[in-house]
Amino acid sequence: MQTVLYDYWRSSASYRVRIALGLAGLDWRAVSVDLLTGENRGADNLARNPQGLVPTLEIDGLRLTQSLAIIEYLDETRGLGLLPADAAGKARVRALAYAIAMEIHPVCNLSVARHAVQASGGAITMESWMARFIGPGLAAFDQMLDSPATGRFCHGDRPTLADLCLVPQMYNAARWGIDTAGLTRIGAIMAAMNDIPAVQAAHPDHFKPES
Repeated sequence: MQTVLYDYWRSSASYRVRIALGLAGLDWRAVSVDLLTGENRGADNLARNPQGLVPTLEIDGLRLTQSLAIIEYLDETRGLGLLPADAAGKARVRALAYAIAMEIHPVCNLSVARHAVQASGGAITMESWMARFIGPGLAAFDQMLDSPATGRFCHGDRPTLADLCLVPQMYNAARWGIDTAGLTRIGAIMAAMNDIPAVQAAHPDHFKPES
């Protein structure tokens, strides 16, 4: 059975999973679910994912949802080494990953941001909302990297779950014009991540629907 990823090209959660699939060296097929047209709330996607979200991954006869759970499944079944072996290392990597995936990402989800803009009657713009949360969130993340445990990547010298969360968030920061030039620890890690073929291949530009 072919591995299928139901995703949206600019979805941070989907982007994370695409990197993990690439690191695993898996042959997989992408099926786009257009968040802008509301396709995610259609009957087909709700049958796959009752939350009406992306991504959903069909693999090994399973249907998996929630990006971090999917990545940990790939890590455990394909031996990717995305979490350290020691309990302290696992806790640190998960804290870094969650700082993005559970703190910055949810409040900057397009549906949340659009609701805030509409409810404010124009007092809030998409750009100001994103800047309010992405900038400070990434600055805090950069401070969390001020640790002897940080190496070439967020934790040591191989990519972890934290790095897979960081890459899409930095893409979003650039998209919304957030100045990250002063985040030197993040900058060094991003340079290392961008050298990895699986990270390059997962970039949204490769999955943008033809207009």
